[in-house]
Amino acid sequence: MSATIDITRDDITKVVKNFYADVRNNPDLGPVFAHSIAPADWPDHEAKIVRFWANAILNERDYAGNPMQVHKVQGHVEPSHFDIWLDLFETTLHNTLPHEPAAQFNNLARRIGSSLKMGLEGTRAQMRGIPNLG
Repeated sequence: MSATIDITRDDITKVVKNFYADVRNNPDLGPVFAHSIAPADWPDHEAKIVRFWANAILNERDYAGNPMQVHKVQGHVEPSHFDIWLDLFETTLHNTLPHEPAAQFNNLARRIGSSLKMGLEGTRAQMRGIPNLG
């Protein structure tokens, strides 16, 4: 999943901090995240997400986790939340980074987000069972 984007770990940290500040104030995403992350846990969550992106972009190997599984077990996360998340993340990227690295980071985020959304949609479909077409 490693990408070639001209940014530093400090850049990633700025993006993550700015993004989650916006998330907490977003009327659609704020409640979703508040359901899962207590106020005191935000620094740890942000640090984990910095490690995730540093792994994906800088090829650092200090992230251990399974984003797909984490999102699947959250019963209140809906596939539609990813579209809102990705649009907000894109805005944050373009407000935080120069144009080219922001665009490249956004492309990577959209690929990952689409994959997570599809995985969550598949999980929701399995929970509903096989449709009756008769």
